[in-house]
Amino acid sequence: MSADESDRREALLAELRERIARRARADEATSIDGVQLCAADRPGEPRASTSGTVLAVIAQGAKRLAIGDRVYDYGPGQYLIASVDLPVTGHYTHASPAEPALGFGMILRPSAVASLLLEAPAGAAPPPGRPTAVPPGIGVADASPDLLDALVRMVRLLDSPDDRHVLAASIEREILWRLLTGPLGATAWQIGRSDSALTHIGRAMRWITDHYSTPFRVETLAHSSGMSPSAFHRNFHAVTALSPIQFQKQIRLQRSRLLLMSGAEDVATVGHRVGYDSTSQFSREYRRQFGLPPRRDAARLRAGGAPTGVM
Repeated sequence: MSADESDRREALLAELRERIARRARADEATSIDGVQLCAADRPGEPRASTSGTVLAVIAQGAKRLAIGDRVYDYGPGQYLIASVDLPVTGHYTHASPAEPALGFGMILRPSAVASLLLEAPAGAAPPPGRPTAVPPGIGVADASPDLLDALVRMVRLLDSPDDRHVLAASIEREILWRLLTGPLGATAWQIGRSDSALTHIGRAMRWITDHYSTPFRVETLAHSSGMSPSAFHRNFHAVTALSPIQFQKQIRLQRSRLLLMSGAEDVATVGHRVGYDSTSQFSREYRRQFGLPPRRDAARLRAGGAPTGVM
């Protein structure tokens, strides 16, 4: 990157920080559908959530996200893409009242990505057909000046309601195009491909998520995905960093946490509802995942607020 590009990048980051700090709300929502702004004045502790299919950009501070045996750290001027909805654990690692963590988030809509792929000139975006290897469901990269410029213009629209209604959709398309043609293009590209291996794995993940309390045979899921059991295992782990059974366990534990936070049922009942036959096994695995026994963890969360997402 040239000195001029570096200067431009720093200027864009400075404007992005200023606008996010001024506009971020406690619920992270904005008047632009699918766009979120976040400000956090303390690091916090690791909390479990699901990623969604999103772009998350750090303008100031730093965040760490973990799934399975993979850990993703991203800081100022870096972005993260989650191409499928994954059970993750994350927290800000650098944030303070004097220098809060500031982030931009945007939902990545498969229909919008697919539309761009249909219009892409030959050679400008990843070619059609199945890639030889499935990219991970999450990736981190440095944001280019052009991507940052599009992000800044999107946030500027929050101060211009008339412009927002006309220009937000076109800037969203530009942001998606920068992602498709950037270093994480292969991951972004698969979001819009209905025949990609990631899409087939995503369907299996959704089935497990929807039927998280139900035992299943991996061979059956592999067959429904059009893969051999060995290829299914390999691709599933490539995307999620988890085996299908580990993925189901993560979903069960996260759902149990939400049930316990509501306070409506006891530990044994919740464990049974999410698929555990043994209350002691449920309690052991819950504590291994979240660091505290179920009842104590739920009481702490009710006192301190719900877990946060990727951004």
